[in-house]
Amino acid sequence: MNQGPAGHVTRSFNRPLAETAPRAERRTFLRTVDGVTIDALYEPGKGTSASPSELSGDLSGDLSGGHFRATSGELAIVVAHGFTGDLDRPHVRRVAGLLAEHAAVVTFSFRGHGASGGLSTVGDREVLDLAAAVAWARELGHTRVATVGFSMGGSVVLRHAAMHRRGPAHGPAQEQVGRTGAYTDAVASVSAPARWYYRGTKPMRRLHWVVTRPLGRTISRYGLRTRIHHRDWDPVPLSPVESVPLIAPTPLLIVHGELDGYFPLDHPRMLAAAGEDHAELWLEAGMGHAEHAADDALLGRIGAWAASAAG
Repeated sequence: MNQGPAGHVTRSFNRPLAETAPRAERRTFLRTVDGVTIDALYEPGKGTSASPSELSGDLSGDLSGGHFRATSGELAIVVAHGFTGDLDRPHVRRVAGLLAEHAAVVTFSFRGHGASGGLSTVGDREVLDLAAAVAWARELGHTRVATVGFSMGGSVVLRHAAMHRRGPAHGPAQEQVGRTGAYTDAVASVSAPARWYYRGTKPMRRLHWVVTRPLGRTISRYGLRTRIHHRDWDPVPLSPVESVPLIAPTPLLIVHGELDGYFPLDHPRMLAAAGEDHAELWLEAGMGHAEHAADDALLGRIGAWAASAAG
């Protein structure tokens, strides 16, 4: 499936928040450049007291009203969940809550997941979904944005950072690739594959069956609440390991569990090697795969790294 430019954000669709939600939360649908509606949620950091009147950005049509303005220089972390996740899943909410100790947090559901539209392409066009979420964070006034992705989301944050780079010769507001506003200031990729079509473990063979077989896609739709596109990639997108060298000089963190049952340790080592001196590698003893395996302490360290690395 062809790659496209960064997501263009519109808010033609809006969802009211639960009555118990903090005033400064915003939940809405973003629209990607290829026309897919993406369910997204903004939450201010726990150390801030931002309210609708303190935030900026044109949110005309938002049901809760008001304008948003993030505190100058405040960091936003955009979370890219793993395959079959969505922003309402308990493990994604846990990640968001812990990262909110360090920054404002944007969570969203990839296409084909949860309340978002479209069909999952399992890491290809999902880069457009992430671009829309990052651009939204900047529209809300955040001048620093970091991306943190898990498993499939970990591969997406790598490809996104490679495609949307801020050129040092052009100043802080202009990207070398893609639409202004969709670039990231720091990238953390957790439990990501280094290469496509890996089938070396039983969980990955099972995942490939789900993605490639009609019965598997039916099971995914009704059992996992994930709608998968039936077409193969055409062309095959740039792989995560091919993306890493293009990310520099943006700070990059690679995190992987030593007990990951999906992708063995050659994957994170390949990613780190591709980054040479640019990428930082954390191999976590006793950790399995992705959000479920990342304990509170690790997520706290990732949040602190993002706050520091994003400048």
